Amino acid sequence: MLPFLVLASALLLSLFISRLITGKWKFTLSGNVAMSCLLVFAVVGHFMYPVGMAMMLPAFIPFKVAIIYVTGFIELAAAIGLLLPAWRYITSILLILFLIFILPANVYAAIHEVDLTTATHSGPGLPYLWFRIPLQLFFIIWVWYFGIHRPAKLRRESRTQLAVSSH
Repeated sequence: MLPFLVLASALLLSLFISRLITGKWKFTLSGNVAMSCLLVFAVVGHFMYPVGMAMMLPAFIPFKVAIIYVTGFIELAAAIGLLLPAWRYITSILLILFLIFILPANVYAAIHEVDLTTATHSGPGLPYLWFRIPLQLFFIIWVWYFGIHRPAKLRRESRTQLAVSSH
């Protein structure tokens, strides 16, 4: 639930700040700022709880803690990329693939009741998946909407307005 609260709070705060500064509601920017904040929140978890997060990976995967650090840096790069309009599209595609790629780790962690903050097997277990899988799908849709769909729609509208105004 905490990731959703981070995302929603960052969205609302970004919307209000953009309105105060520009006089407009900057939905695309605010949606990407919100996801960037969520990613930074996740990055903090990678560096605060690397051992617990490494427990989310099956035994046959080597260098688990190193993978956790690398994925933390990937999430940090994605957080930055979403804020840069020139990089937003490719970052969004790669982030969607990344979110799909890490979903099995969440399933594995739930099956093995991993509590990443304590690095124990006392986590919520399978019921957690009823929340986590739809949440992961929500994050994927969010990234697609604010990073791919909405910017493309705005470009089309801008071209249409430009063509109308030039006649």
